[in-house]
Amino acid sequence: MTLTVRVPEELSARMPAEQRGPGLDRDAVRLLVSRGTEVSHHGFGELPGLLRAGDLLVVNTSPTRAAAVDAWTGHTRVVVHFSVLGDDGRWAVELREPDGTGTTRARAGGPAGTEVRLPGGVRLVLEETLSGASGRLWWARVTGASGIGAAGLAVHRLLREYGRPIRYSYTERDQPLSVYQTVFALPSPDGSGSAEMPSAARPFTARLVAELVSRGVQFAPVSLHTGVASAEAHEPPYPERYSVPGASARLINAVKAGDGRVVAVGTTAVRAVESASGADGVVRARDGWTDLVVNPERGVRVVDGLLTGLHEPEASHLLMLEAVAGRAAVDRGYEEALRGLYLWHEFGDVHLLLPEEGPHTEHCCSN
Repeated sequence: MTLTVRVPEELSARMPAEQRGPGLDRDAVRLLVSRGTEVSHHGFGELPGLLRAGDLLVVNTSPTRAAAVDAWTGHTRVVVHFSVLGDDGRWAVELREPDGTGTTRARAGGPAGTEVRLPGGVRLVLEETLSGASGRLWWARVTGASGIGAAGLAVHRLLREYGRPIRYSYTERDQPLSVYQTVFALPSPDGSGSAEMPSAARPFTARLVAELVSRGVQFAPVSLHTGVASAEAHEPPYPERYSVPGASARLINAVKAGDGRVVAVGTTAVRAVESASGADGVVRARDGWTDLVVNPERGVRVVDGLLTGLHEPEASHLLMLEAVAGRAAVDRGYEEALRGLYLWHEFGDVHLLLPEEGPHTEHCCSN
């Protein structure tokens, strides 16, 4: 799905909401609400009044890693983005060129056998391109580290000492890692986490979560560790590690069996919970890798609604929005977001897609 719109550069959110003025918090962003093609405009702080007792928010607890590190190939400085750690101990990495305004411009890696020198004496050897990632991602082995445990530990230490959060040129400046952690992020002793922030949850504050709970809205934690986004190519997501705990699966199934709505906070939460569902729509405890691409042809089995950021017109995420809410709702919502001068990207405004008011509508799937 490609929208026939252009997002003006001035609509990129250049800094977090809490830095835009005194007394502001993370929830000082706008909230566009779509119920079918009916659109309304709100502040994010109004979310508790837009949900109902018995509704369930599925949230991603993956922490954000400081996944960008300066490095060298030969005499050329590059920036390495560490994406995901494979089961064979290799890392999927992206090499980018520093440009002084963000982390970077995309750079072709390779050829195979290229050595990348990182701080602290860590070295990577590029071995092969990652399938489905337009040649921008490479599987790379940490020299001297045998096995997934050693490779994970070596890079965890590297990122802890030398890493910084991935950012792109539309943002104003580098930010501390804490700015990229959501209120739902859980610390990871082994250093696992997301290369880029699961940003739909960023506007939540502890105060807002408490108010939602007091109104009878429930939360189901899942995790999906996001890889490096395709900022230029917008290709579909590649396999990512996820986990849906048994308690969350039971809670989701109970809400589906009742009158509540299952609303995913972010496209990562959709991918996780839909990956854990069977053809019967029942969610089961799962832990592993998912290569699921949620699109209109596949449909959704579990999710009734979605809270998400505003995506670029070419982004593959828009297919997921269409699967949840339909093409007409997405088109209408984005027209209103542009007309209303909403802000885009991870520090920007958010979009809540809910079912049209009326009898519960069952989702159907093609498989």
